[in-house]
Amino acid sequence: QVQLVESGGGLVQPGGSLRLSCAASGIHFSIYAMAWYRQAPGKQRELVSTITPGGSINYADSVKGRFTISRDTAKNTVYLQMNSLKPDDTAVYYCNAQHWAYNYWGQGTQVTVSS
Repeated sequence: QVQLVESGGGLVQPGGSLRLSCAASGIHFSIYAMAWYRQAPGKQRELVSTITPGGSINYADSVKGRFTISRDTAKNTVYLQMNSLKPDDTAVYYCNAQHWAYNYWGQGTQVTVSS
């Protein structure tokens, strides 16, 4: 059974930091492209960042320079370090694993940026 379990969300003040984690099980983690998406209330889900099995990384323009994605194959975990958080970053953040036709999602973790 495939599971992607996110953690690390919460309430943070503007300018603060959070580190999200996504622990994967039931998949051959090293061959999957991993990604973080987010969905704010009333908006469509959007791609935040991706990291390929080879380590190639992409970011949405809105988070470049503030967010950092990384993966630890030994721990089957992908991370999203979020710095200089803004109220516009408030959303449910979802972990995604993709390899060819195989596509899996986590349950999401809430990030709220507010003073």
